[in-house]
Amino acid sequence: MTQHLEELLARLRALQEELEEEYRQARENLECKRAELADEFLRQQRRYKVGLLRFIAGARPLVILTAPVIYLGWLPFLLMDLFVTLYQRICFPVYGIPLVRRGEYVILDRAELPYLNLIEKFNCFYCSYGNGVAAYTREVAARTEQYWCPIKHARRVRGAHERYPNFFDYGDAEAYRAGLARLRRQYRADDEHVTTKD
Repeated sequence: MTQHLEELLARLRALQEELEEEYRQARENLECKRAELADEFLRQQRRYKVGLLRFIAGARPLVILTAPVIYLGWLPFLLMDLFVTLYQRICFPVYGIPLVRRGEYVILDRAELPYLNLIEKFNCFYCSYGNGVAAYTREVAARTEQYWCPIKHARRVRGAHERYPNFFDYGDAEAYRAGLARLRRQYRADDEHVTTKD
């Protein structure tokens, strides 16, 4: 009985090894197919790329003349990014406000697209950075407003941030005094990243 059991276990191990080998082979085949498809995808994407010289030659003169003014925006965006990051890292822990995760707002992935030339990649990087810093700044400001002054305005606000609807109505002193402490602690669970990396 013991010898028969050992033979069965040996066959079971052999079958298990054979099964593992089949799975390994299937994974390798899948990876090869994935690589082939990725290469084909890149070839298709690159077909739409406009060369740098042709891109510049096709640009209107006023576009070329105004480009330096647009690119000067780097300085205020960099300064805003630095200030907002320092501001929240210094102040938010004091008040118990969860830190805003910068990496959820400043996303720089479009410059990797293979159908963009160097100038287009730089433009996409610039726009992604500028809009990301603006969104990041807005969320830091929204959390600050939620803590310090969560009161709606008397007039309609266009494009109010997502925290605004939870604020107290303009002129509702009773609700403000009764609920201010609660609203100061009311952050969504995904906001609770007080010690996070960017």
